[in-house]
Amino acid sequence: MKKKNIALLAGGYSGEYVISIQTATTIEKNLNPDIYNTYKIVVTREGWWYEESDGTKIEIDKNDFSLNTRTGKVKFDCAFIAIHGTPGEDGRMQGYLDMLQIPYTTCNAIVSALTFNKSYCNKVVKSFNIVGIANSVHLIKGEPYNIGAILEQLKFPLFVKPNESGSSLGVSKVKSVEEIMPAIEKAFKEDNQVLIEEFIEGRELTIGVYRIGAYLQTLPPTEIVSKNEFFDYEAKYTPGVTNEITPAHITETIHEQLRSKAMYIYRHLNCRGVVRMDFILQKGTGKLYFLEVNTMPGQSENSIVPQQVRAAGKSLMDFYGDLVEDCIKHNS
Repeated sequence: MKKKNIALLAGGYSGEYVISIQTATTIEKNLNPDIYNTYKIVVTREGWWYEESDGTKIEIDKNDFSLNTRTGKVKFDCAFIAIHGTPGEDGRMQGYLDMLQIPYTTCNAIVSALTFNKSYCNKVVKSFNIVGIANSVHLIKGEPYNIGAILEQLKFPLFVKPNESGSSLGVSKVKSVEEIMPAIEKAFKEDNQVLIEEFIEGRELTIGVYRIGAYLQTLPPTEIVSKNEFFDYEAKYTPGVTNEITPAHITETIHEQLRSKAMYIYRHLNCRGVVRMDFILQKGTGKLYFLEVNTMPGQSENSIVPQQVRAAGKSLMDFYGDLVEDCIKHNS
């Protein structure tokens, strides 16, 4: 059987570069070498390149997304996108690959762009009328805003976050008026848009959702218990700072609500590949609030999706193989 050539895209242009490289390392280790030739393509603003075993770097030919190696030209059967942030999670890479008619493992360009913009995604999910959405205000750099007007719409505590960023980079939890402006300035350093939203007290739950063929599936959910004020960058990527309980200790009723709402959102946003959806189970009411859709969830050794795959009794090799085969079949 002829091996399939897989372009594993890693790196990117954002502060999540290092996490993306870790994600790609996990995926590369778990793409079956008997079935796939995997080429890790590192994407930076300076260039896109593949490093051969002797350290030689070969630039991707962006005209047709191919590699000219010593043994000949390599064209790809599938692109496995492992870039967090831009350009791999915001629709830009997807649009490029669409024009070249190269299959890829994530949501399409429009869905990726929508879900990457937290404010716009919240508005769409709110229209589904199946899950709570925190009250929020959306700021755009260069457009005037008024702190007094914001506080007429929202009550403390608040989260101030970059609207298009991941890994909780630039996020602050704000409890007083004096803290708002520094938090907004911090968020604007990461992005040209800022989302300010009310804090929902409760348990943070996250669940992986993916489709193979016509069959939509969920992974066992995880409860995130951070020792920090919230699930920030340190808590996400430093062992011991967060207790991630997989599967989450929740009732079957809550589990079924989580599954059904996550699958509804996946279907109605027209997602593809594996996504991770984050929710808050509100204290006191038991109501589920939607936080966000991660269309390229972290998959380093400490990440949640690999935990959930293992908890489901699956191997990462089978899981990633299924995603690749479905991607190729979906586009054949």
